Amino acid sequence: MERRNLRVDSIRNIAIIAHVDHGKTTLVDQLLQQAGVFRTGQQVQERVMDSNPLERERGITIFSKNAAVRWKADDGSPVKINLVDTPGHADFGGEVERILRMVDGCLLLVDAFEGPMPQTRFVTRKALELGLHPVIVINKVDRTDADPERVHDEVLDLLIELEASDEQLDAPFLYASAREGWASADPSARAGTLAPLFDTVVRTVPPPHGAHDGSFHMLVSTLDYSPYLGRMAIGRIEHGSLRVGDPVAVWPLDADEPGETVKVPTLFAFESLGRTEIEEAVAGEIVAVAGVEGAEIGATLCDPESPLRLEGIAVEPPTLSVEMRANTSPFSGQSGKYVTSRQIRERLFREAQSNVALRVEETEEPDRLRVSGRGELHLAILMETMRREGYEFSVSRPHVITRPGAHGKIEEPYEEVVADVPESMVGVVMQGLGERKGEMTDMEKGDGGLARLHFLVPSRALTGYRSEFLTETRGEGTLHRQFAKYGPWAGEIESRKNGALVSMIGGTASGYSLFNLQERGKLFVEPGDDVYDGMVVGEHARENDLEVNVTKGKKLTNIRAAGSDENILLEPAREVTLEFGLEFIVEDELLEVTPDAIRVRKRSLNTHDRKRDRKTIEARAVAGRAE
Repeated sequence: MERRNLRVDSIRNIAIIAHVDHGKTTLVDQLLQQAGVFRTGQQVQERVMDSNPLERERGITIFSKNAAVRWKADDGSPVKINLVDTPGHADFGGEVERILRMVDGCLLLVDAFEGPMPQTRFVTRKALELGLHPVIVINKVDRTDADPERVHDEVLDLLIELEASDEQLDAPFLYASAREGWASADPSARAGTLAPLFDTVVRTVPPPHGAHDGSFHMLVSTLDYSPYLGRMAIGRIEHGSLRVGDPVAVWPLDADEPGETVKVPTLFAFESLGRTEIEEAVAGEIVAVAGVEGAEIGATLCDPESPLRLEGIAVEPPTLSVEMRANTSPFSGQSGKYVTSRQIRERLFREAQSNVALRVEETEEPDRLRVSGRGELHLAILMETMRREGYEFSVSRPHVITRPGAHGKIEEPYEEVVADVPESMVGVVMQGLGERKGEMTDMEKGDGGLARLHFLVPSRALTGYRSEFLTETRGEGTLHRQFAKYGPWAGEIESRKNGALVSMIGGTASGYSLFNLQERGKLFVEPGDDVYDGMVVGEHARENDLEVNVTKGKKLTNIRAAGSDENILLEPAREVTLEFGLEFIVEDELLEVTPDAIRVRKRSLNTHDRKRDRKTIEARAVAGRAE
C-alpha cells in the first residue's frame, strides 16, 4: 500500500473533449508516452485508452476512462495530472455530463480543417456551464488543407456563442500534430514535443478548490465492480480527506437523510493506466472507494458526523425509446445463454444503475420493457454488449419521446444535422432532408469542392436516413447529428418507402430460389441460411410486403438443356447490423438479436395475423392523417 503526502495544489484534473475522429485518442497515447508511462524500449500500444473491444472495432470512444501522469511545474515541484478521456459522440453525452463534475479544466481538441463540429459544441457547452477552464488545441496542423487561423476564429466565435466568461475567453491556444507528438504556441511550428501542452495545463488549469482540513464529502460520478471487493464508487473528493478504515455514510439521490454507514476497506488512486492501493487521499484527488454497496451515481459519500449532500449530476433526458422483450422466434434459445424475460430485466436494470443517460421502465405488458436512450447508437451499443454476453432478445421500432408543450400541444425532439458533401450533390441532400421536414439553417462552401450544410430536423425523420444519405452521396458525404431542442410536432413523416420480402415457410434458403428472387429486391440471406415463417429475408423493390419461398430447390429431371447447369450468380446479401436493423424495421416488425445472428422478423409469424396487423397499421395511419 502506497503512503503519500499529496498536496491539493499539486493536482490537476482535466477532461479531454473532441469531436469524433479529431485525434483525441492519438493525442492521449502521445501524452502517456511522453510523460513516461511506458518504459524505455517498451512498445506503445495504440489507442491504449480505448480498451473496450467495441471501441477498438468502431474506432470511437464510448466509455469515459481515467489515467494519471506526473509532470513538473515551472518551479520544479511534482504535479499529478489526472486525464479523463470523454466520448466524442453526442449519444454518449451521459458519460460526458457525469465525468465533467470530476475535473477543473478541459482540453478542447479541434481539427485544423473541420473546425468545431456539432458534438464539440455539445460537450463544450456543458464544460463552460460548469465553469471549467479550457485549453484549446488545434490539431492536425500538418494537414495539407489545414487552416488554423480560420479554425482559431471559429473556436472564439463558438466560445462567445456559448456565453463563455471573460476568463474562459482568454483560454490559451496551442497548435499540434497528435500523430507526430508535438504541440506549440506558434502556428508555424512543425516539430517538437508535447512539453508546451503539459506546461500550459499546469499553468492554466487551477488546482482543485476543496479544503483538506474539512469534513469528507465526495460525489459518486461512476461505478465499477470487482469480484473480490464488490461495488466501487469513483469520484473526486470535494472536501476533507479519506483514510482506509474511516466510516462513510451513503446519501442516496432520492433520500432526505444519509443511509447506511460503512467502513472503507480499500482505497485506490489512479496512477498511469491503472489503480494503486493507497492509505489516504485528500480533497481534489480522483479515487475509487471499494466496498460501498449502497452507492449509486449521483449519490454523496460523506462523514457521518457532518453529513452534507452535494448537488447531483444533471443529465439531459433521453430522446429515443424501444421496447425489449424475450425472443419468441422459432430459433430462440439456439445460441443464447440468457433468454428469459427475468434475465433480460435484471441485466437492463443493472445497466441503468451505471449508465445515467439510460432509462428502463415497466410497460403494461409484463414481458416487455421500455428502454430509452440518447440516440440509436447509444441503444445499439447496449444491445451489442448484451448479445456478446450471451443475451437473446427482440427489439421494436425506435420511437421519439415527446412531451407536452405550450397550449397543450405536443413537442418532439429536433436534431442539428451537419452534412459535408460534394457541391454537385447539395441538391439531392436538400431534397431528401426537405421531404423529412428538415429546415436548412446555414450553408458554407469549403475547399476541395465540398459544401457544409446545416439543418434542423425532427429526430424521428432521421430514422433510416443514414443509409439513404450514403447512397445518394455515393459514399462521399459525411453526416453528423446531435440533439438540439424540443420543438412543435412536425406532422406526418413518411417512414420506410419499400415493403419487405417475407418468408412464407421455414427451412434452408436455396441458391435457386434466391436467384429468382433477387430481381424483386435486396436480399438479407444467402444460400444455406436457415429461415422461418414470418422472417424478413429482404427489402422489396415496391411499397407492399411480398410473401416468398426462399427454400424451393430446382426440380431434378433427366432432361438437360444447354447451359442449365451453369453456376448461379447471386449479388452479395446485405448484412443486417444493429444500426441498420433499427433503422429498417417498421411498426409490424421486430429485430431479433442473438449472440450469433441479427434477423428482421414480423411481429406475427402467422400469415393471416400479419395481414390483420398490416390493415390495423394502415387504419391508424389514415386516422392520424385525418386528425
